[in-house]
Parts: sequence; structure tokens; C-alpha cells
Amino acid sequence: MKLDQLVNPISDRSRIELIDIFRGFAIFGIFMVNIEIMNCFMVNQEKFGKLWTRPIDTFSYRILQLFFYSKFFPIFSFLFGLGIGMQTNKFINSKRLPLGFLIRRMLILLVFGILHITFLWDGDILHLYALIGIFTFFWIRRAAKVILITSIIVFVFPFYDVIVAIVFGSLEVNSSRLIELYNPQEIRNIIWNGSLGEQISLRWADYVSNIPLLLYMVGPVAFSMFLLGLYFVRQGYHNAIKDFIARTKKPVLMVILLITAYRLFFIFALTDLDIYHNPWLKPIFLQLIFLSDVMTGLFYLWLMGWLYYFQGWKKLLSPLKYVGRMALSNYIFQSLVGLILFYGLGFSLYEKMSPPMMLLTGILVFAVQMLMSAIWLRYFRYGPLEWLWRVLSYGKRMGIKR
Repeated sequence: MKLDQLVNPISDRSRIELIDIFRGFAIFGIFMVNIEIMNCFMVNQEKFGKLWTRPIDTFSYRILQLFFYSKFFPIFSFLFGLGIGMQTNKFINSKRLPLGFLIRRMLILLVFGILHITFLWDGDILHLYALIGIFTFFWIRRAAKVILITSIIVFVFPFYDVIVAIVFGSLEVNSSRLIELYNPQEIRNIIWNGSLGEQISLRWADYVSNIPLLLYMVGPVAFSMFLLGLYFVRQGYHNAIKDFIARTKKPVLMVILLITAYRLFFIFALTDLDIYHNPWLKPIFLQLIFLSDVMTGLFYLWLMGWLYYFQGWKKLLSPLKYVGRMALSNYIFQSLVGLILFYGLGFSLYEKMSPPMMLLTGILVFAVQMLMSAIWLRYFRYGPLEWLWRVLSYGKRMGIKR
């Protein structure tokens, strides 16, 4: 088989509907979390959160905490790794690995991410996915068992924050220095009335302040989930999802019951106990809640697959596939919506949207995305950014119309 045939794009008929549904679901959850950060920079989140004390506000935060926080980013990462696995699985037995093509694809995604940070929102994840994706390519031909073990080790390793703190401390690097130059009112003024240059500078200052978070939490989880997705494909589970779900029902339900019990105990009781504030035990409690959140996110995928195959939910879940087929375009579209909602060029709602309003807005925006995506895909084969990414990656013109 020739190299240009090996790197040919996946056809519509080769797509797996449930995986597109998973991607659409992930896009929904990501926006439900991101809209809160768009509404208030992370540096001011703690003070801002204390302003909302009504029961409906507390309830809304609990909904986000229980069902969304730290759950959808791992899902999206797993699916990205799954995509890498599906694209590269055909190279396992091939003597030629088109590493140049694969790296070029990630470098283009890196450019998308940098432009996203600069002009729309500094909470971008595309640039990180691109960098980790390049590293993941070197695991393509590893044994499946090695991939899985590495994923687990990367996932459970508890000292990333300590390592980052030591490295930054030894280098005397203060990542928050730039964002600390802005007080909360200055941030509001720039978002509402600032020039493009001022807003770009503010976005990059906020991005730099969050680099430690990317290094000690987001990055390791993303790499772990990339490898897990790669392992899933290497084992052929992506082509036998129904069978995989049926075989894993009992262990999955046992694990999720234990995880849910711990999460509820943590949220409603543990933080009020003296043992939680023990300096030696608190990091362990926090690590466990984070790991349980990630596992809960993966359980969402299992649950959706079970509902899809065994409970007659196929028709109900099917509209999610349209968003999933245009995941990149829809992800960027959500940032554009955030720009319009919170910045001065639109409605200037920065730090004005209440928790229940954020929830409602997130649901309404996603409903619009499902409708728009379905209409778009009636006339076009790919989302606009998916098409651009393909054209730049393959270096040839491709038709977008059906």
C-alpha cells in the first residue's frame, strides 16, 4: 500500500456513530465548565463565588461540582487519544510510519491553539493536545500492555505539583506575576472596554498564570487518557464497544458505587472534619477526589454506551453525533460565544452571570449547536475547521460540499 493511501482521510461510512456521540457529549460538558471560567478569571474565582449565596446558587454550584468538574476534560482527552489510535492503527504492521505527516497535523493544531488563546480565550486546550499528541506518536508501536501500564502510572502518580513547585522555585519563576499586575477592576475594564491589544495581553497574562496547573494536573491527565484511548484501539475495543460494555458491567458498577460514595462523603462531610485539615492527609484526600472525578467521567461514556445499545436510547442520543462530528469547530464556536457574552463587543456580562444563569446558558448554547451542526452537515461533509485542518494536513484540495 502506498503512503498516500495509508494517510487517506477516514470516510463517512467508516465513522462509528457512538464515538461521535461521545465527542458531542464531551463538548457539552466542557462548555458547562468553561462558561464559569469565561464568566470570571480563575485568579478571581474564589472571591466571585462567595458573592452568590442564594439556595439556587449553591444548588447550581453543587450540580457543576457533582456532575461536571474534572470529568469532561478527561473524556475529551480519552477520545482524542482514541482518534490518534484509530488514525495510526493501520501503521502498526507497516514498515513505514508517516511521522512527518502526523507531526505536521499536530503542529497545525498547535497554531490553531495559539490563535485561539490570542484572539478568543486563554483556556485553550488544543495547543496542549498538539504537544502531547506529538509525544504520543512515539508510543504507537509499543506493546498494548506497556501502553496501559504507562497510562496507569502517569494517572496515579501523586507528586506532579511538588515537582512543579520545586522546579519553579529553583528557577525563581513566578507564573502569576503578569496577571497580578491587574486588579479585578482593571480586568473588568479591559474586558468591557479595552482595546484588542489590551485584551490580548490580558489573555496571555492569564494563560501564563495557569501554566503550573497545565503542568501538574491537566497535562498528566491528558497524556494518561491519550494512552488509554490508544490502548483501547490497540485492543480492538472501539470496533466491539457493545461487547465491551456487556462484559464489564459488574466491575464498572462496583467501582462507580465506591467512587460515588467517596465523592458524596467528600463534598458533604469530609471537608468539615478535623482529619481533612491534617497536612499529611489532605493531599491524599484531594488526589483521591480528583482521581474519582476522572473515573466518573469515563463512567459517563460507559453509561451512554449501555443506554445506546441496551436501553433503546439510540434515537435520543443520536443528535449528539452532529456536534461530535464537528468537535473542533464547535469547541472554537463556544469560545466565540463566550467572547460575545462577556466582552464589550457583545453583552458585557463578565462577572454578571449568576450560577443558575450559567447553567441555563450552557444548555441553551449547546442546543443551538446541535441544531446548527445538523443543518451544516446536511450540506457539507466536514465542519469548517475540520475541513481546514484536513486541507492543511494533507496538503491538497478537498471538497467540503456533499
